[in-house]
Amino acid sequence: MEQVSWEPRAFLLHNFLSEEECDHLIELASPSLEKSTVVDNETGGSIASKVRTSKGMFLRRHHDDVVTRIERRLALVTMLPEDNGEQLQILKYEDGEKYDPHTDYFHDKFNTDPHHGGQRVATVLMYLTTPEEGGETVFPYADEKVSGPEWSDCALKGLAVKAVRGNALLFYSLKPDGTEDPKSTHGSCPTLRGVKYSATRWLHVSAFAHASGGSDEDGENCDDENDRCEEWAIYGECDRNPEFMMQYCRKSCKGCGKAMLQKAGGRKAGIV
Repeated sequence: MEQVSWEPRAFLLHNFLSEEECDHLIELASPSLEKSTVVDNETGGSIASKVRTSKGMFLRRHHDDVVTRIERRLALVTMLPEDNGEQLQILKYEDGEKYDPHTDYFHDKFNTDPHHGGQRVATVLMYLTTPEEGGETVFPYADEKVSGPEWSDCALKGLAVKAVRGNALLFYSLKPDGTEDPKSTHGSCPTLRGVKYSATRWLHVSAFAHASGGSDEDGENCDDENDRCEEWAIYGECDRNPEFMMQYCRKSCKGCGKAMLQKAGGRKAGIV
């Protein structure tokens, strides 16, 4: 583990993923990639934005043995329970795609609610490919800046880390006293040549909402009936398609209880 800088608190983990694990995550994600979204600071929902032009998708927890092994490794290196982590998000950047500087901690009340796991405390970025040019992770408000011809113009604006296949970057969004750290602001520089794939896991201060199972208020089993329910819920399908989601994805839509099922009408529909 190599400490990149004290402010922000960031650590570079060399060879965190194997070649086979990188290839496996890319293969899992490729058929389901969609345009990435950002969190609306007013509502806590997901919206499209020009500041983020990548494509992405989410893998459900414990998707398979490989994903489960990576999730356990992340818990060990961060010293945070597996249940505190969100689903792995796989991202693809090419042809100048980027994500402008932003914070991973939330600014809305919904996502910081203790019932949803509270604030994000840490992020682990795992690089699945090495782009030929660009694609660095940059911290524009860090105390240091990189220099030299090997860095893109974007990376020269702050402390930067190159995307190297198999490496991972761990950094903290909260300070030791629990307050938000604006120096954790970071961005993905435009990928100028080649393709950048990455996998991200965000860790919360307590168990993330989707980590728990359980029964509904009448004692009936309350669980998802489709492996993609958590992914659909994150992309807003609970609101756009409640009939289908409350029928098959009650856990991910927080719809446990007979009242929520009746609200959806119990009718079958399809994701469109």
